[in-house]
Amino acid sequence: MEENSFKFTYLPKQLPTFSTKDFTTYFEKWYLKDRIRAWKFSFDKGFQHYKKEQFIQDFFKDENVLANIQVMSATGGWGSLASAHEVSSEELNCTVTSLNFFDKLKEEGIVRESGAICKCFDEFYEGVTISDELRKMILLEDSDNFECYNEMERKEYIFKLFSHLVIGGPICQFEDNIQPYLDVTKSLYKDLVCVQRNSETKEMMVMTKAYKVKIMDLKGNTVYPSEQEHDQTFAYLTVDPLKRHVTLLYHCWGKGLW
Repeated sequence: MEENSFKFTYLPKQLPTFSTKDFTTYFEKWYLKDRIRAWKFSFDKGFQHYKKEQFIQDFFKDENVLANIQVMSATGGWGSLASAHEVSSEELNCTVTSLNFFDKLKEEGIVRESGAICKCFDEFYEGVTISDELRKMILLEDSDNFECYNEMERKEYIFKLFSHLVIGGPICQFEDNIQPYLDVTKSLYKDLVCVQRNSETKEMMVMTKAYKVKIMDLKGNTVYPSEQEHDQTFAYLTVDPLKRHVTLLYHCWGKGLW
């Protein structure tokens, strides 16, 4: 590794959300428990946003990183990841500091005042059964409520996390009420982002940077997070420049029971 490369140290501590009993019950119910993992590392020098490409490349080539992170195979087994040939990243928006971001779900009639999620006739999309207006809004561009959240809002990290929890895995047992999704989203988001109060404006600000990452082989084919692309297969890096911590959140869409 080059002398000026970032160097990483593994921090073997589980995200609190993944070890909270009530939440692990939901992860199991949503068929996410055995397929979603997170790894946290510290890094040795200041993070500058304009150097994000170098930072991400260094991360996926670092010996300590590769010795600890894992990838899921097509058969559902966990294994090690080879050093990256080429990494691409997409920066996500990370500005939301309140669950008020999801108020429009009630305003647009996707969710009732009671929190009940409005049902719809079944539709199917990439192995996902869509039987309510919430999943329809998330997945179907031609749905009446798709534009409830615009392109920039859909790039918010909290929207990504919320959407993944709502959709779940291939044999997910969906919720009838919005509250469990909001509770787990809030907890997971809090685990992954750092918030500070601006000394001048007194407003809360997210200091963390979030990136969706992919790794390609020599031929330009995606090999990570999986060779098989799916909306529910993802790898996100969140960088806390203040604590010098970086967390990799990974999930791989799996097969159903048959």
